[in-house]
Amino acid sequence: MLQSLNVLAFAVTVVVNGLASSLALNGRTTAEVSDLYFTLVTPAGYVFSIWGVIYALLLIFAVFQALPSQREKPFLQKINVFFILSGVFNVVWLFLWHYDQIMLSVVLMFALLATLIAVYLRLGIGKTSATLKEKAFVHLPFSVYLGWITVASIANVSSALVSIQWNGFGLANDTWAVLVIAVALIITLAVIATRKDVAYSLVLVWALIGIAVNQSSYQNIVTAATASAIIIVVALAAVLVWSKLKK
Repeated sequence: MLQSLNVLAFAVTVVVNGLASSLALNGRTTAEVSDLYFTLVTPAGYVFSIWGVIYALLLIFAVFQALPSQREKPFLQKINVFFILSGVFNVVWLFLWHYDQIMLSVVLMFALLATLIAVYLRLGIGKTSATLKEKAFVHLPFSVYLGWITVASIANVSSALVSIQWNGFGLANDTWAVLVIAVALIITLAVIATRKDVAYSLVLVWALIGIAVNQSSYQNIVTAATASAIIIVVALAAVLVWSKLKK
């Protein structure tokens, strides 16, 4: 039953997201709503193509976990209903976003983030041993998904603040953007230190480069985003090399 519900959750999520863009839910695509609440941490449009990668990886996960041979595998019980909930939160978020309920959409985005964190922790990604197939077909999809939703959560909060015309306590918008980038860097370094998660880290690098590209008129943002991306790559390489040397 759980296997079938996981497949259904994936299918509904992909179909609704596809229709929201192709049919323009409430007369606008997801990107067009984003443009209404533009922030200085919004990455370039091409960065959002990562959704194609995410859904391809989740399709692989959905098919793999649905195989009869996986029915009794521990990873399925660890994921439990959290993947299904992530699909529900994803779809509800989409409707709230398209109907300009931006503040409420933040709540759903954090709910989605929480379900993915739960899956990530319960699977013990980067902490526990797993077969090569489980690493490729289960761990990898959730690392990439969580990495992107980390970025999306930051962007969603920023858009919500724009929607209520928050004055930023008097600080300039580009200063806040640099601070937000610093938060993203700290989160990623924490994941590298505790999980050595290559996929998660590279998603953040992808987003940071996209921010630098999209905010090219703000030199401080370009510098912060580029430097953060470099720091992440260097830190990741250092941790991986150190781990190899310790063996």
